[in-house]
Amino acid sequence: MASLRRTEEAGAGPLRRTLTFRDLLVYGLLFIAPMAPVGIFGTLQAKSHGAVALVYVVATVAMAFTAYAYAQMVRVAPQAGSVYTYARVGLGRGAGFVAGWMAMLDYLLIPAVAYLFSGIALHTLVPSVHQWVWTALAVVVTTLLNLWGVRTAARVGFAVLAMELVVLAVFVVAAVCVLAAHGAQRGWSAPFTGEGAFSPGAVLSAVSVAVLSYLGFDAIASFAEESAGGARRVARAVLSCLVVAGVLFAVQTYLAALLAPVPAAELAARPGEQGDAFYVTAGAAVGGWLQKLVAASKAIGAAFAALAGQAAAGRLLFAMARDRRLPGAMSQVDEGSGVPRRALLGAAVVTLVAAVWAARREDGLDQLSSVVNVGALTAFALLHASVIGWFGIRKGAGTPGPLRHVVVSLLGLVVVGAVIVAASPTAQVVGGVWLAVGLVVLAVQYLRQARAGGGAAGAGD
Repeated sequence: MASLRRTEEAGAGPLRRTLTFRDLLVYGLLFIAPMAPVGIFGTLQAKSHGAVALVYVVATVAMAFTAYAYAQMVRVAPQAGSVYTYARVGLGRGAGFVAGWMAMLDYLLIPAVAYLFSGIALHTLVPSVHQWVWTALAVVVTTLLNLWGVRTAARVGFAVLAMELVVLAVFVVAAVCVLAAHGAQRGWSAPFTGEGAFSPGAVLSAVSVAVLSYLGFDAIASFAEESAGGARRVARAVLSCLVVAGVLFAVQTYLAALLAPVPAAELAARPGEQGDAFYVTAGAAVGGWLQKLVAASKAIGAAFAALAGQAAAGRLLFAMARDRRLPGAMSQVDEGSGVPRRALLGAAVVTLVAAVWAARREDGLDQLSSVVNVGALTAFALLHASVIGWFGIRKGAGTPGPLRHVVVSLLGLVVVGAVIVAASPTAQVVGGVWLAVGLVVLAVQYLRQARAGGGAAGAGD
């Protein structure tokens, strides 16, 4: 294959196939984080007029189209690089670069957001240490684990994931006991129907934010070259991860919404209280011990969610460098650990700068969060187009099916497009600017190839 020849020419070694199905599922769930809704629960409550559980049901269905597209394309191109690789195969190298470029906003900044969550939570527990110090420490510790090797990081990640699931189980049991003893603060159907008049537009607006909770299940596809079970196992892990996360998100937000002492309308009027809404609910309904337990779990879990995100970002940079879309030095694989060390360090540096910068600003979290979703969603749109391009237009290897490869992908494009339209104007502007910069970089690359006599080869595979 052409990609393998490029790998040999660049001197890049192969990635090691050591990851089991459990390892893949751990990476996906760890990146997502089982209690991901904790940080944005209040925001979603306010935006959806109280229909926060419905928001996660809709978001899970919306992401299911994308998960299905990943499952199709990972069988076609079981290589590192995820959506970058799939767009390159299905639509051509130019589209692949654009997909990878837009995915960078997700893979490089989502870990920064997670590190910032960790720094904020640790600063709450130990206020004598500034949150930017905690944030930087989290970056250093998890980067060292990633450099140690993918299996080592997976083992540590499994322990952290188990801890998060135990804390979530404690919250669920405690919430059910309180509801059984004292009843709910509002109607039992309110988390699905909203408080007051139901608003489809408000729910869709909240879905555009809730998508942030899911970004990470797609990172599993980045480890396709390191899966011991091949592409089929990766595809199963992607779909399984989304289903498990969707159930966990819907259950915890449903219970929290029933127990929340502050109505959605009041949260909307007091945005400064939205970030702590889940913690306040846990403390008011159960006790301060649960509030602290959830905060500590969020601090540790967020850091290791960033670990998985950083690992995925390293694989994306590695794949793009291997295809000479980024500096070739990033395509090197360390002989001892079997990981793309330079690509990981490059991702870590960008993440560290972004996370520490945000930690030192009052509006840092808003600034980072606002740009992540649009980048990922644009990459998802190109993923759906890749399925159509490979199976419906290029008639590549595989068994084409008009329903599962064209109709489903078109529906996925519509869903992703609707979520992008519902995103904040700031996110749309930043995403548009990032896309424009990427197109300029791509144009410069084509010009250089044309001058070197490689213009025809660079036009597409």
